[in-house]
Amino acid sequence: MNDPEVTASNLGFAILGLLARRASTGYEVAQRMRQPIGYFWTARHSQIYPELNRLDAAGLVDHEVIDGAGPRPTKRYRITETGRAALAAWVVGDLEPQPVRDLEILRLWSIWTVEPDAATELVGRLEEAHQGALDHYLEELAEIADRPGVRDPSNPLFATRITLEGGIRSRRTALEWCAWMRAEFADAERRG
Repeated sequence: MNDPEVTASNLGFAILGLLARRASTGYEVAQRMRQPIGYFWTARHSQIYPELNRLDAAGLVDHEVIDGAGPRPTKRYRITETGRAALAAWVVGDLEPQPVRDLEILRLWSIWTVEPDAATELVGRLEEAHQGALDHYLEELAEIADRPGVRDPSNPLFATRITLEGGIRSRRTALEWCAWMRAEFADAERRG
């Protein structure tokens, strides 16, 4: 058995979190990385397979070969006990400050360079995107609201629920911010 102190990359831990919920092929991991993980973490398809291989080599996951649709054998990965221990240690481990890479805020930081109408239109597009995400999160939350385990902290549905709730709250805050920006533009236009 490999050392439970073996660590993975952040992508590796995202994959371990998916595999802790259910065994999956590489293709299924890539699909599940789009939704729900894609709401808060992204990875390209080309990053996922090498990471699965690293996790497998480290003993954090193992795989079985199954029949697949393509010409090559398909591997179905599952988290090992060592992988589960590493994931749990990472979840409660030290938090490191993360650099914020937010394209929306980066654009808004330079919004002063565009005409007022273009700035207002950008804020409107941002508002639509945040509203669409909020609506989607609310739908997903409604789908799991009455399922067994949704209030049990040891159940993956609990984590899904609290993560969706975080997304809902952040989108509502973003919508508030958009409304504030629109009011600021309107106020500047009145004074202008």
